[in-house]
Amino acid sequence: MSDFEITPRNRVMRYPKRAAYDTDTIYPILDEALVCHVGFAIDHQPFVIPTIHARMGDQLLLHGLKGGRMLEHVNAGNPLCVTVTLLDGLVMARTVFNHSMNYRSVVLYGRGATIEDPATKLAALECLTEHVARGRWADARPPTDKELMATTIVAIEIESASAKVRQGPPGDDGEDLEYPVWAGVIPLPVMPQAAETDPKQTVVYPQPDYVRHYRRPGRA
Repeated sequence: MSDFEITPRNRVMRYPKRAAYDTDTIYPILDEALVCHVGFAIDHQPFVIPTIHARMGDQLLLHGLKGGRMLEHVNAGNPLCVTVTLLDGLVMARTVFNHSMNYRSVVLYGRGATIEDPATKLAALECLTEHVARGRWADARPPTDKELMATTIVAIEIESASAKVRQGPPGDDGEDLEYPVWAGVIPLPVMPQAAETDPKQTVVYPQPDYVRHYRRPGRA
């Protein structure tokens, strides 16, 4: 386990007891999430862009940025803020004030650049593919040289990060515990449904195990 240094940039100010700064907490949240939001500012105008990501060691990979304003911002060496959130449940308290959500979230900071080396880009694309569905890279057709050239991947060095986690029942106390209403948690797990075969597929192929039993890492 390693920790990110706590600084004014990554310090969790509200409910600091929910904060974590260690990679054993932060990295699994990044690995489970399928979408991240990338924040940056150009000429005092903030932007937040959703995109696909994957972690490769201490780098965060972002896919599909070609031609966008974010790519110019990144390649100029400007800082980025990236967030992910996993919603685990709705916390239904006895009082409106104490209603909450169970969640796991990460905010990270860093600078990045586009990956130009073909071999490095291919490895990064494999990492992104496996992040979505582990085992798919070996089954699907690999990219051609032309497709690889048309693909843009940004690698961000994770300089600083923090996680914030809330789990557990409502926080009611005192006389509110006797208020006559149901209280508890409504879990909201990600439950993949049965896979749907592409209607253009003319040959019936068996579904791979990673499709039939698809699950995100980190949760049963």
